[in-house]
Amino acid sequence: MKTKSIKFILAAGLVCCGLSTTFTSCSEVLDEQPRSTFDPSFFTTKTGIEGGLTSLYAHLRYFYGNGYYLNTLETGTDEYTYAQSADGNFKDADLSGVGSVTSTSTVAGGAWGTLFANINTCNGIIENGAAAGIDDALLAEAYFFRAFDYFILVQTYGGVPLDLGAGELKFNTTTVRTSVRNTVPEVYKVIFSDLEKALSDLPDNPRLTGSATKNLARLYLSKAYLTYAWWLENPNNIPTYPECSRDAGQAQSYFQKAFDMAKAAIDNPGPYGLQPTFYDVNVATNDRNSEIMLYADHNENEKFGNGGAGYGWGNGGSPENFAYWMETWNYTEMIAKTDRKNDKGETVYINPVQREAVQALGRPWTRMAPIADNFMEGGVWEDAVKAIDSRYDATFTLRYHTNWHKAGGSDAFVYGANGEKVYPNDVYFSWIPESEDENINYTGADDKLGFGEMPGRADFVVAVNHISRKKYPINWKIGIYRTDNDGGLGSKVNGGSPRPWNIAKFSEFYLIAAEAAVKIGKNDDAKTLVNVLRARAGKQTFNQNDNVAVSIDKSAEMVAATPATITIDFILDERSREFWGEGYRWFDLVRTQKWAERAGTYRIAGAGYTDKDLQTVKRDIPAGYYIRPIPQDQLEGMEMSDEEKIAYQNPAYRD
Repeated sequence: MKTKSIKFILAAGLVCCGLSTTFTSCSEVLDEQPRSTFDPSFFTTKTGIEGGLTSLYAHLRYFYGNGYYLNTLETGTDEYTYAQSADGNFKDADLSGVGSVTSTSTVAGGAWGTLFANINTCNGIIENGAAAGIDDALLAEAYFFRAFDYFILVQTYGGVPLDLGAGELKFNTTTVRTSVRNTVPEVYKVIFSDLEKALSDLPDNPRLTGSATKNLARLYLSKAYLTYAWWLENPNNIPTYPECSRDAGQAQSYFQKAFDMAKAAIDNPGPYGLQPTFYDVNVATNDRNSEIMLYADHNENEKFGNGGAGYGWGNGGSPENFAYWMETWNYTEMIAKTDRKNDKGETVYINPVQREAVQALGRPWTRMAPIADNFMEGGVWEDAVKAIDSRYDATFTLRYHTNWHKAGGSDAFVYGANGEKVYPNDVYFSWIPESEDENINYTGADDKLGFGEMPGRADFVVAVNHISRKKYPINWKIGIYRTDNDGGLGSKVNGGSPRPWNIAKFSEFYLIAAEAAVKIGKNDDAKTLVNVLRARAGKQTFNQNDNVAVSIDKSAEMVAATPATITIDFILDERSREFWGEGYRWFDLVRTQKWAERAGTYRIAGAGYTDKDLQTVKRDIPAGYYIRPIPQDQLEGMEMSDEEKIAYQNPAYRD
């Protein structure tokens, strides 16, 4: 993923306005009207400002749903490592000695260019909007997104520039080849001010489907307060850059602000609220539900739904939503024996589970593998959790149903484990709990894929304590879904996903408030807050792995299993169970300064199909890596002395 320097950022900010979109009064969604050329004066007109406003939402597609950006936020954490087909982008992020993080890696690039381009667009809207006759409620969206983008940047890089060439927070229209980084407190001052302005002027209800509201501003304001409080407290002495003083004595007041703001949103939800079950939050047929507060939108419209990229064949680049590919192993390499013979009298084998445009499967790239420790005793998905927490079923593809018949296959059945017949739509392969590993016979069951057999079962099995870089549970939540498969596998399974990428969830208010409550000594409040989500997780009305309606309520067991004392580690466990693999994790571990502690070692089996023995891997996560390197393209694009460029870079990444 290519990064951009500020000299390109300024131009991109204008292009963003012209390429995106305008409003229509009769539409309930954002209406895209592509433009090829314009000059800066267009941005002083009402039409230009409205186009810029719509582009604020369009810019989300250029990093959310991008698999390489997801890699920077998940690989190298306690959730994910690199998988069998990973290239240097993923190995660099793992920090386990197979690559390295430098200013030229995608880990450095992140969303730098996209974010600064959008910030400049926000500056232009704010600067010119009132004179163009734009209502304060609309201008508040620009304040929100400027804070949103700066919040990502300050968490990722430390202090970043507020002056893009025309003065601090001013709209810039000319190429600038110098830059000065502001300090972390200076950036947060802008974030707080912009979000407070947004909170004041945004409506309670979205003006259009998916647009910003007061409670969305509350979510990011509470999260910004929380993150800044941790930064001020700095319990593990993590360095910052540019260097500046920080008053740990102020931390408690910001933890309190985070708690108060999140609680205010919970008590006054407006149009938002928790879905009845965790499955309902994430099932594709219920996308854009009331728990989702912000998303990078896509739909099946070939012209506009994927940012003009279409859906025929995805190449793995923005604005496609292709992130789910990375967390999907190549299940299509499973083979099954039929009862047919070919012309030579040889047994015919087929692929029983083929590439299909459904949420549980999709296009496999095998770039990111979940770490086995999570699924074993002591992990966030240990067997005791699996038994009562519906989030396990509604997070992972654990059972792989046959679908050869959807491709026109005529075989009535294939042979599965123990020589049993497996029919269309039956389960051919399953991941099973660690506690059942001792009952599995891995000898000779399948000498190509490393599967095992259990007595009385027709499906092949592997216990989760043998998760490898080659095969592992797929992240079901973010999988593809299409409405035009017409009973087949889906002709557009190789394109990007037409689903929205969820960015902000109402459920996070509970965990933000709980985390802040722990820090200000309100354990009872913290326990009450996490138990709201845990009780919901005990309820299940549909088992997606078995594709069957159920009626299960283990809320009481979930609440009973909540520890008496809530710790930050327990909050992080809950955040993992709630937001697994969605791009939250690196920020969570960096904010709480737990990255090295929780992700410093991990276990996973090798890169071959028959590899089943876990290997222990150590990572090197120095304190200076808690902020990412400034992208090399940024440094090379500036006309500054070598010494100034070195000083611009974060210290841990200087040559």
